[in-house]
Amino acid sequence: MTTWTTDDILDQTGKRVIVTGATGGLGLETALVLADKGAEVILAARNPQKGAEAERLIRARSPNAQVRFETLDLASLASVAAFAERQLADGRPIDILINNAGVMAVPRRQTTADGFEMQFGTNYLSHFALTGRLLPLLSAGQARVVQLASIAHRGGRIRLDDLNYKTGYRPWPVYQQSKLAMLMFALELQRRSDAHGWGLTSVAAHPGFARTDLIANGHAGGPTSLFARVSNVLAPLASHSAARGALPILMAATQAEATPGGYYGPTGFMEMKGPPGRAEIRPQARDAETARRLWSLSEQMTGVAFG
Repeated sequence: MTTWTTDDILDQTGKRVIVTGATGGLGLETALVLADKGAEVILAARNPQKGAEAERLIRARSPNAQVRFETLDLASLASVAAFAERQLADGRPIDILINNAGVMAVPRRQTTADGFEMQFGTNYLSHFALTGRLLPLLSAGQARVVQLASIAHRGGRIRLDDLNYKTGYRPWPVYQQSKLAMLMFALELQRRSDAHGWGLTSVAAHPGFARTDLIANGHAGGPTSLFARVSNVLAPLASHSAARGALPILMAATQAEATPGGYYGPTGFMEMKGPPGRAEIRPQARDAETARRLWSLSEQMTGVAFG
């Protein structure tokens, strides 16, 4: 079997792409490739300085790149709404939305501007709200929508009676819940698109164990935490680069024959690294009734209704 690489990505000229968290790590690697392939890429993130640096890097590698930074703080539903309003006012269809941004294993319970637990609010709820607000443009573009999940979803459970972990907060189970929610969102979005004729292709992807700044920048307890120390020991054997980790995301976003409701990740040992391909979806992610209830609660929490 031939290994899939960025050489297999068809020309993306004329396509409009939004990548959240695109100023570093997986998001930046994804944006670099898509811009090089001719897409117009919007780098949606919260730090203008990093946004300017990301724009310069992309243009240095691809001088003709169509790329720009736009502010989007996923810890604020007001910022999500403002970003979406700018896109709606522009009126151009969106071809690809990659909901990539996230935080990981925040050591102590923190909340977003709207009072949601930080990981659940940032990783999942704001992406739910963003997708819902952009739905008219996504539908107009018959868009590919990619949700970033994780191998961490395997141990995840959706705590419907306390999604924000107001009691019993533990960093890793909360992260697992947020990534399980993202995978369930991808599957439920496809079911609802089919039912309501939105015309979307909803897929999910995960990077395996990719070496990014998610641990070093203070999430997961910071570089001196037990999590970080264990990760550093395992990294040489079990991990791959952020560029390699972005390959399943790019496959999910661009492969013409991508399966609606599909899930993509590395195909090596335990899906931690290796060539991109189809990934395993654990049974709890396929629980349609829990997904339906999660969707309903998400609409109530964000104030965003689809359709």
